[in-house]
Parts: sequence; C-alpha cells; structure tokens
Amino acid sequence: MEKAELEELKEKVPCTAVLEHLGFALDRKESTRRAMKYRRAAEIVIVIHDGKGWFDPLGDDKGDVFRLIEHLKGVPFVEAIKDIASLVGFVPSEPVWQRECREREPDRSIPERWQGRRRPWRGSATWRYLTGARHLPDRVVRAAISAGVLREGPHGSMWAAHLDEDGAVTGWEEHGPDWRGFATGAKVLFRLGRPDAPRLCVTEAAIDAMSLAVLEDLRADTLYLSTGGGWSPATDAAIRALVARTGIQLVPATDNNKQGDVYADRLIALAGETGCVGQRLRPVADDWNADLKTRNGEGEEEANRVPHARRPPQGEASPGFAGP
Repeated sequence: MEKAELEELKEKVPCTAVLEHLGFALDRKESTRRAMKYRRAAEIVIVIHDGKGWFDPLGDDKGDVFRLIEHLKGVPFVEAIKDIASLVGFVPSEPVWQRECREREPDRSIPERWQGRRRPWRGSATWRYLTGARHLPDRVVRAAISAGVLREGPHGSMWAAHLDEDGAVTGWEEHGPDWRGFATGAKVLFRLGRPDAPRLCVTEAAIDAMSLAVLEDLRADTLYLSTGGGWSPATDAAIRALVARTGIQLVPATDNNKQGDVYADRLIALAGETGCVGQRLRPVADDWNADLKTRNGEGEEEANRVPHARRPPQGEASPGFAGP
C-alpha cells in the first residue's frame, strides 16, 4: 500500500474507533478534550491529537492507529493495515463530556494569561468549588493563594499553576465541576509549601497535593507537589533538581491504582539513584481528595481520630504518614 493510501486510512479511522471495537470504554471522569482515557480491565490507553495519536501511561508505547493495533493485538504491520481497513466507516460514540473549544488567545503568553485571571476570594465561585465540592478548608486554600499558585478559572473552575525551578508559571492544571485538563504550556510541578522543605510529597493532581496537605495538617517540613498526571522530561528534571539537595526525603504519594503504582515505582527508583530516602504513601481510597471527603463525611469523633489507620503493605508508610 502506498504512503498516501496509508495516510488516507489513518484519517478515516481514529484511535477511538479501534479502542471501542476492541472493548475499551472511555473513562469520562479522567478524560479531557485533549486527552481521552480508555480502559479495558487493567489496561489504559490515552488518546491524543484529536484521535490521531495515543500513548500507554503505564509504559513507553505510543504512536498512530497502526501502532495501536500492533500494540493491542500483537500482530505485524500488514495485519494491522487489514484491521484498520475493516473499521472504515465505524463511528465511535461522542463523549458526553465533550465541550466546544474555547477561544484561543494566540497573542497572549502563558504568564500574561495567568496574570489576567483573578485570585480566588472568599465566596467566589472557585472558592466555593474548592471548599464545597472538594472539601478543602479555608486555611489550605489561603495558603495556596498566598503562594501565588491559584487563580479563578472560567465557570467556577480552578487554575493551579505549574512552576519551574525559578518560580515562573509554565502552565496550569484546570479542575472544575464538569471537566479537568491542562492549559497549553509545559507540565513541570505544582508546588505548595516551603521551597527548601526537606520532605517532598509527589502526587498526581494539585487537588490531591492540597488534600494531602490537609490530612497532614500542612506540615512545615513538607513541599507538596503535583505532576499533573504526567511525567514530562521537564517534570523529571524538576524533581531531580529538588532531590539533589542534601537530607531530602522523597515520598511518592500517588494514587492507589495501577497508574499510581507505576509513578511511585519511578519515584522510588529515582530516590535510589540519588541516594535520598524514598517511601510510598498510599491513600485508602483512589486518591487523597477521596480520602479527605471520607474523613469529612464521618462524625466529629471519627474525624478527630488518626486518619487512615490501616496496616500498609510491606515497605510502605502508613497512609497519612511517611516517617519523620
């Protein structure tokens, strides 16, 4: 088949069609317009580039629709072509969460767009979202605002800044009542706490970093971090820069699922490479915000007890605690 014919075939069959055909389902809660997460049992595939590309967040595999067939079915390229051709005309279901593209602002830089948004204030839509729907107390919300890492997003959403080593805003996580995503820009790290703190807790979302800060009563010796659900070269470099200091304790505080385990393993390996202490901190539920909601839903007597008192797997810290 000629290259032009292959390109035409790729245009006719998006990766989403292949995934639905092979029994994958869209995880709407974990998906955004730019990155759609599909699951089949323990398998996860993220579809990007408007259905033309994909990657495996639990591994290193990625590519176009042909590579997707090869990856999932273990067939050679010639067989993948036949499978793709058979799906011409197959229309994947329209995600119910999909919303119209917001107007792009090509003439404004990332820092300019960030500075153009207001900081949340008590009673604002973003404040109500964080303290109501997300159960974050005023103290932690104020701490994040004072650190300059929170802004009012549209429609009651929150913008949580990712900062580079110099403190410059490189992009931001967007969390709202109806969607979540990441602004056009670079994922580095969301940071809450003292920049020189010796204890580094790495989560997968800014909401979880703030939730863990609540559960730990905003420890003064801790810098709460979020990778924004990714692991870019810039994120890897930023974490390595932080652990290069002496006396550092690196705490993988990723989600309690397979993807969280993969990220935690990477962090533990990094801790081993650099010689800093590394011990997993695992939420009881899927993530730290879910744990915070569970604690706040309990009676006053239960809420005042030590959170998450259960026996951890061997080699891990008790949830809610990761050593001194």
